[in-house]
Amino acid sequence: MNALNRKWLSALLLGAIMAPSAFAELTVIYDSGHTQPLQPLLSPLLSDREQRDNPTESTGQNSLPAPNLGPAVISNLLPVRSPGLQVGNIADSQLNPEVLTRLAQGNPRPFFLIGSDPVSLHWLEIHRDTLKTLGAVGMLVQADTEEDVRRVAGIAQGLSVTVGSGSDLAAALGVNRYPVLITREGIRQ
Repeated sequence: MNALNRKWLSALLLGAIMAPSAFAELTVIYDSGHTQPLQPLLSPLLSDREQRDNPTESTGQNSLPAPNLGPAVISNLLPVRSPGLQVGNIADSQLNPEVLTRLAQGNPRPFFLIGSDPVSLHWLEIHRDTLKTLGAVGMLVQADTEEDVRRVAGIAQGLSVTVGSGSDLAAALGVNRYPVLITREGIRQ
């Protein structure tokens, strides 16, 4: 199973787990003896009513304290690294025909991969208007500091850019360089 299929399967499984009716129907498939209950990790996601309906699950003796998720803090996501990806020219690079077929069938939104390096920042500045016109979304795949993220956000000027490793996505698409724009028609810089 390739990485992209694993991602879709993970998303489907997460959706099934997050369904309210699924909480009452969880079944232990394998217990190594060191298994911890899942409920304390899910309690921040449950509504107060769901927690009241299952008080023994949320206050059992074996329960771990619920994690304090709090507001997202960008420094918790840094540094961002994407092994297998590096800054460079994609001249003569083509997406695998199978990947192009999947992109055309799924009709995905155009997306781009960038870093916080000077080459990526220059590319983003030059192509920002085109990216906005296309409705492209981006992924910042390399950043060391909050200042790196702020610099990219300043140049993006309203483009949607998320922070995270792009290694799995790039491997699934057969891409090993950034900055890059990926559309239904293929890959380009």
